[in-house]
Formats: sequence, C-alpha cells, structure tokens
Amino acid sequence: MILAIDSSSLVASVALVDENTVIAEYTINLKKTHSQTLLPMIDEIFKMTGIDKKSLSAIAVAQGPGSFTGLRIGAATAKGLALALDIPIVGVSTIEMMAYNFNHCNKLICPIMDARRNQVYTGIYECAEDALKQVEKDAALSIEELIDKIRSIGKEVIFIGDGIPVFQELIDKELEVKHCYAKQHLNRQQSSALAVLGLKKLAEGKAVVSDNFAPVYMRMSQAERERLENGKENES
Repeated sequence: MILAIDSSSLVASVALVDENTVIAEYTINLKKTHSQTLLPMIDEIFKMTGIDKKSLSAIAVAQGPGSFTGLRIGAATAKGLALALDIPIVGVSTIEMMAYNFNHCNKLICPIMDARRNQVYTGIYECAEDALKQVEKDAALSIEELIDKIRSIGKEVIFIGDGIPVFQELIDKELEVKHCYAKQHLNRQQSSALAVLGLKKLAEGKAVVSDNFAPVYMRMSQAERERLENGKENES
C-alpha cells in the first residue's frame, strides 16, 4: 500500500492505493494554502478508512515541476511521514503523473502547467503497448516553443492542465495540428495516478530514503531571479 501526496499546484490531492484498488482519494481545487489543507486531508483519509499508517510500504510524492511553495510543502510532509514510519519515498514527475490520466489514449498527451512569464511546465507523451512513453522531456518552455514542437511532430494532441484557460486562445490560433482539451474530471493532477506510478517505480527500485529526496523545480524561483538580477545591477 502506498500513500500519494500532491501539492504541486492549486490542487491538493492525497490517495491510498494498493496493487489492486484505489482505497481512498481526497482532492481539493481551491485557493487555500497547502499548509492548511494537506495534513488534515491525510488525517481524514486514515480516519475514514481505519487503515494504520504502519501498513504503508512507501510514500509517493509529486516531485515537480510546479509551484515552488507547494512542492516544498509536499516534500516536507512526505519526508516527515517517511522518516517517522521508516519507509522510503518515491518521487514522480508532476507532468508524467498528469499524462498518466490518459494512459490508453491514441493521441499525443501534452500536460501544460502555467509557469507564468508566458511559460508552461510541459512534456509530450504517447501510449505504446499499454505503457506511457515520453516523446519530449519535461521542461519549462514558452508556449510558442511548445507549439513549434507539436507542429514538428504533426500528430493529434490532447492538452491537460491549468495552462489551458491561460493559453487555449493562443493554441487555437497558432496550432494547425488537430488538438483537443481534457474535460474537467481529467485535466488536473490526480493523486490516484500518482500512487499507481509510485507503486510501479517502487517495484523498479526507484525509491529513496527520506533524507535523499528533493523536489525538482526546473527553473529558479522568482526570489532567486530577483536576487540574481539585483546582483547584476549592483555589479554594474
């Protein structure tokens, strides 16, 4: 059994999953800080299911990319629980986890998370022999760069993620390739998908001890960028 934790965006989601069943999943998509919601959600899942935390084999956590604050809160929560329970952590790409919502899709699968500054956190995936295959590595790209990549591949694509309302108008205008958008029940992160991927990666030996887990931010935070820019100004 694995506990999955995602706080990489506005969505906060936790799930309990074993090899056969999604036992419980709790997801909130509201503008509340994850420091307020995440631990109560985890407590509620264990309270409602009556499952002992000691039954867990590992904790899966969305490793990034995503919100810097959200990723830090998710990582700290996972590391604290893993340390207390003496179990490993499995980090899963937020982009891969979103793409896994469509793991039996005959189109290209393209998650887009709004990364601000006209950029998206994204990757391109497709299904091959009942498995998810990465076509383009996860990256922080301008929306124009992403459109160019999809245009060069030339296959029909489905978009997922909170970048859709931000960039849909531009995508519809600029992307000649046939494309569509995920419906609301599948267009955000789902911790059950995170948990299933976590179980798979756990079986592949890709878990780490809590001290060795770290989020993948993919680019500098706004504070780091401002500090760097201020440093350059002071030098001049």
